[in-house]
Order: sequence, then structure tokens, then C-alpha cells
Amino acid sequence: MNITQLTLTETIEALKRKEFPEEDLNKAYLERIKDLNPKLNAYLEIVESKKGIPAAIKDVISTRGIKTTASSKILENYIPPYNGTVINKLLEQGASIIGKTNHDEFAMGSSNENSAYGVVKNPWNISKVPGGSSGGSAAAVAADLCVFALGSDTGGSIRQPASLCGVVGFKPTYGTVSRYGLIAMASSLDQIGPMTKSVEDAALVMEWISGPDGYDANMSSEKFKVKNEKLQSGIRGLKIGVPSEYFEEGLDPKVKQVIQDAIKKLEELGAEIVEVSLPHSQYAVAVYYILMSSEVSSNLARFDGIRYGKGRDQFGAEAKRRIMLGTYSLSSGYWDDYYAQAAKVRTLVKQDFEKAYQKVDVIIGPVSPTVAWDFGAKLDDPLAMYLSDIYTIPANLTGIPGISLPCGFVDDLPVGLHILGKFGDDMTVLQTAYAYEQATDWRKEKPKL
Repeated sequence: MNITQLTLTETIEALKRKEFPEEDLNKAYLERIKDLNPKLNAYLEIVESKKGIPAAIKDVISTRGIKTTASSKILENYIPPYNGTVINKLLEQGASIIGKTNHDEFAMGSSNENSAYGVVKNPWNISKVPGGSSGGSAAAVAADLCVFALGSDTGGSIRQPASLCGVVGFKPTYGTVSRYGLIAMASSLDQIGPMTKSVEDAALVMEWISGPDGYDANMSSEKFKVKNEKLQSGIRGLKIGVPSEYFEEGLDPKVKQVIQDAIKKLEELGAEIVEVSLPHSQYAVAVYYILMSSEVSSNLARFDGIRYGKGRDQFGAEAKRRIMLGTYSLSSGYWDDYYAQAAKVRTLVKQDFEKAYQKVDVIIGPVSPTVAWDFGAKLDDPLAMYLSDIYTIPANLTGIPGISLPCGFVDDLPVGLHILGKFGDDMTVLQTAYAYEQATDWRKEKPKL
């Protein structure tokens, strides 16, 4: 038995049955990391642990006593004196931190090419990007370098790399998981979530990390609970919305075909497919980049080289670009033209979804317009890079839950199916994803490393 290929739920069962001790589990993962990480660069920091279920943590989440750099030279030597809430919750459940994963600097990017510590390689083809910003976490799960991982999602940073690396990536409803200990990028958009080998694993990790902590004022008072009977109840009679706007110009025809095949499979499983419209989707990217960069310019002002961290000259190009864009949007004379207008359109995007959810239970479509691309292909054109998040951004603007799960391949590279749910209805998203996953074999495919 190759224990590094087991899912989280399988690992827990095997440990209960005493098929192997935790020491052997950790040793197997550490040996695999030492073998493959030089090739993939998924981890920035590796923790030699003998106990617990090995989890990989995106290096933008504070870990007490373990270096946390946000993949930036500014925090090159920063060791936090405290854990983020999600870390404490994982440790309480018997998980251990096996390492901190690489990502775009301060979680800004869609390809993992903006890290100050080098690019992460996609395990399916090391000449391709893994997606971003949580590319290291996605690559670590795909290559079996951890049992599961945590990422953060501000505009698709869990779901898009999950799609490009062929794993499950779940962005919960905003306020379900505490952001305490997450190095903030855009506070009204950021959300921590799981990246896993199965939908069932994502549901379990969500149960572990959710719930109020008294530190995050935006938290719901409810803790997420997995309802196994609902998770496994199938989707007969479920109404699934397909937005016409998600299948227009810009979507790779081969990816489109894979998504349409997945929609047919859901219909075969008893779901009712309903066409819906999200007319303000075309403005989502523009709205996002104004609101997000405005919050970035405010949040990153703390990195002044005085209280902690190095000087601001250590920011990378993408961080500088977003700080400048945000400062401009918030500056006197431009606030009304940019930030205030974007906030109004954000409300219209939210209303589109609310209207659609009067007719359907979930909405599905592609996660990314293409499969993973070559390194450097979009670096000279930031707008082309930003448009790679066109399908994922609306979930962050509206706070709704979304998941990416494997649904096929194009040119030997994974494609993710995107399922979006009503605000607070994370369970129906997981139920739909689980039904599709169990009816297909995509989850069993592994990269050949």
C-alpha cells in the first residue's frame, strides 16, 4: 500500500485500524517531499514531524515558531509568535504541519510566478504553471506531498490552482472560517479553505477549521457541520443553473466541451439543468481589481520596515503594481470615480446571483478559461493574467461558497468543474460535488512524477 496516496478519510480509517503508525505516515511524506520538492518547489519550509496527520499550510497563514514569509523578501526571516485560528483548530484534531507552501507574493497572482522564492511547477507537466496564488498547496496535494493543504482565496486563489493541478479546492462562504492569523490581502474578499484529494476530505477539513473564535468580527456564529446523509443523498431533483455568460468568447473550446460533458453527467444523475443569466459578470474583473487593490494598498501599508519586516523596496513588481493602483483609486478626486462606483457594481453582481438562486440550488461552469499555461506566457500582459480569474472572482465579491473538482483533461492537463452555492449553503455545494465525484473516475488520476 502506498500510504501517501490515501485520502484524509482513508488515512484516518487506516490509523484507527492500526495499519501503520503515525511515525511511518510522516516518514513516508517527508521522504516523498525530499525526493520531489527540489523538482516542484511547492514547499518553502519543511517541518520534521513524527506525530499527527501531515498538512501543508500556505505560507500566508501564521504558524507559531515556524517561518511565515508570505512568499516575500520583506518577511524573509519572520517567525510568528502565534498561530492563526485555523492552525490551532487543525492541531486540536490531530493534524500536524509538515511544511509551509510557496505562493504568489502576499497571495497576489494567478500563476505562482510572483513568489520571491521561485516558481512552483505543475506536477502534471513541470513546464506549466500550477495556478495561483495557492499554487504550492495545490501542487503539494496533487503530488501526494501532504494528506491535505490549506490555501486562501481572494479572487479564486484556491479554486483556480485546484483546477489547474487536478485536486479539490473549496472556498467557503465568507465568514465561515476565521481570518485571524491570515496575512491580509483584501479583507472583504479573503477566505481560508481546504485543498484536498476528495470532496469528502474537503467537507471534513471544513468542519475542523470553521466556527467563531472571537477574533474575526465577520465570523458567523454557526460552526459548519458535515451532514453525511445530505452529502451522500445524491442530486435527484436538484436544480442546477448554467449561466450563458460563462460559455461565451474567451473560453477554450476544448475546456468548454469537458464542462458540457460534466453538465450532462449531472443531468444523468437526476439534476434539472436550468439556464440562468448573470448579466453583470462582464464587469466583475474590473470591479474586483479596483476594490481588491484599494484594500491591498491599505493592508500592506503596515509593512514599513520599522515595526517588522524589511524596507518597502523589497516588494515584488506585482505587489507594487497593486499598491499603486489601489492608492490611486482611493486618492482624493478619484475615490468617487473608481472605488465608490466599483462598490455599487459589486452590489449589482450580488443581486444577479440572488435572482438566479430564486430559480436554482447551485450554479455550475468552468473554473478557468484554459488549462495550465507555459511559464512566462502571460507575464508581460497583466490584464491577460487577471482575466484567468474571470469565473472565480464573483464568488469573492458576493461571499458565496464555491468548489473546484476534477472533471476531465485537455492536452493531458486537468480541468476543474466549478460549483457555486447560495450564501451560507456550503453543504449543497459539497453534496453536488460529491455526487459528481462518485459517479466519475477523474479523482483517481495521478500525475506521473
